[in-house]
Amino acid sequence: MFTEIFHTLTCCQGDSLSLCPFTPYPPASDRAAWQGLSPSLKDALLKNGREFLHYEYPVLQATDYMDFCRTGNRQRYQERLFNRRIALNHLILAECVEYEGRFLDDILNGIFAVCEETAWQLPAHNTYIRDTPQLILPDVNRPVVDLFAAETGALLACAGYLLKDALDRVSPVILGMIGKNLEIRIFTPYLTEHFWWMGDGKSHMNNWTSWCTQNVLMAAAFYKGWDRPSGSAGSFSMKAILEKACQSLDYFLDEYGPDGCCDEGAQYYRHAGLTLFGAMEVLNKITGDAFSSLYKEEKIRNIASYIFHVHVAGPYYVNFADCSPIAGRCGAREFLFGKRTNNPELMTFAAKDYLESDDQLIFEEHNLFYHLQAVFTHQELLDWDSFRPLSYPDLYYPSAGVFLARDKILCLSVKAGDNDDSHNHNDVGSFTIYKDGNPLFIDVGVETYQQKTFSPERYEIWTMQSRFHNLPSFGDDTGITASDNIPLTAGGIIQKAGEAYRACQVDTHFGPDASRISLEIAPAYGDARVLSYCRTAVLHKAGSDCPDEKPYITITDTYRTEDLPVTLSLMTYEKPVLTAPGCLTVGNLGACQITGASQIAIEAIPITDPRLKGAWKHEIYRCLVFLPAGCGEVVMTIG
Repeated sequence: MFTEIFHTLTCCQGDSLSLCPFTPYPPASDRAAWQGLSPSLKDALLKNGREFLHYEYPVLQATDYMDFCRTGNRQRYQERLFNRRIALNHLILAECVEYEGRFLDDILNGIFAVCEETAWQLPAHNTYIRDTPQLILPDVNRPVVDLFAAETGALLACAGYLLKDALDRVSPVILGMIGKNLEIRIFTPYLTEHFWWMGDGKSHMNNWTSWCTQNVLMAAAFYKGWDRPSGSAGSFSMKAILEKACQSLDYFLDEYGPDGCCDEGAQYYRHAGLTLFGAMEVLNKITGDAFSSLYKEEKIRNIASYIFHVHVAGPYYVNFADCSPIAGRCGAREFLFGKRTNNPELMTFAAKDYLESDDQLIFEEHNLFYHLQAVFTHQELLDWDSFRPLSYPDLYYPSAGVFLARDKILCLSVKAGDNDDSHNHNDVGSFTIYKDGNPLFIDVGVETYQQKTFSPERYEIWTMQSRFHNLPSFGDDTGITASDNIPLTAGGIIQKAGEAYRACQVDTHFGPDASRISLEIAPAYGDARVLSYCRTAVLHKAGSDCPDEKPYITITDTYRTEDLPVTLSLMTYEKPVLTAPGCLTVGNLGACQITGASQIAIEAIPITDPRLKGAWKHEIYRCLVFLPAGCGEVVMTIG
């Protein structure tokens, strides 16, 4: 798609590619635009900026960088690096509002601090070949362009665009210093190196491709706009950057099915689908909307609407893989993507979420361009009729195997597909259920990223394993707890990672009275002793054949093994209590009647990890449902 349009463009214009200046939002010198913002918005931007007056930018030492390779901890270093950028963003925005120089010294300190960093890539990304061990220290002669190096380049280029006149009044060398760093750290390696995320038509891509590409495009486009003739902006080819970016975006799109499903989950939509949108915004701005026809493409329209379709209620989303159930509030970016793709429901959804957010300006965001989008879309979001009724469809995403059905009370999702998703968990066949917008049966998500998370030992982490999803294990699986951190092979037969470990015989049906999915998940275990495990999940909707007009869900599992005992795990957030034989009452939310079990046990799992605490404020629970060996059927009726 992208490459074809680029070639058409260059065929018409030749080597002297004529590009428009990248001026998506007004610079600080446009006082009418910045003073025209609402008083409350200006007050909020100034308040955030005042938080960082006389800010002491965190020190980054060599030993801090080495901490990741030495201990596996990636948080200590990157939090300091991110905090530098968060502070710089808010100081820049406050200066744009006030424009009296009060924040300028702290901005200069931030720009110098960032330009003096030995490397912009994170320690966890300091490698030149995909899935190889990271180097303990960065090589200043060979910069790595990773997610946050590219984002840093975009931030500094955007800062130069916004504050060009103010920075020049201090000293003309400031923009030259930024430009030199951009060329050495971003543009030269981008054009001379091949980083895996750029794509080659063979390797799998993920959110890195669109995310890095978006920010390289932003950095180049802003830089070309503010650099002076005496500067160094002519030392790289914008045409070459555009051509490479278009190739990468095509590789990214090739990973998506026509349905537009993000196999990394709702949380990663903002780094995948929305960064695709960001790249398209840059391309259209500098080419006179040459790429605008892509907004009419079915795949891109489906990518845009994905975030709305997988929303459950309030802060909750259908989640799988590394995605948290609390995927973050929507706002300006989703609203604008909906606007470009002529999707008023997505616009309404984003505007409603924005109005309900306690942090509309996303304080901890370190992409300055996203802040500009929020600032200059703020009033449009407030003025939009966010009270329009929304219609959530039942759907099945065949590209990732995501089934979703709901009525006014219950929401059921089931993950089919395979165990080769980006950010994969071994979760084929697992389900989540929400009642009245609250989590009844859950997908835990992922702990704080560490060295082990993206290594051959990934599936030693308990959250990645099928036994801590709503799935069966086979053989002796007793005594396995979340705190054991046990290896993949211990304690019974659980699912394996890889494309071969998948669901088959998937069948779906959607109707006004009931929606259903059935699937065979035995192949996900990769063990000949597991002969069959067929799961059928049905949402019986309110007003159909439901007792007392109440909806309910039935999950029927039929299995055959070579005389192996079966242990079915059920994960809940609220405390389950066995109130009668085979009857689990989950908090005050709902009940699950289980038939076919020989015994049920309940264990509490403490939540101590900071990332998990973002979704689960207290301990979670695992119900162990023990089933007879050999063959049998278990039925769960949930309502």
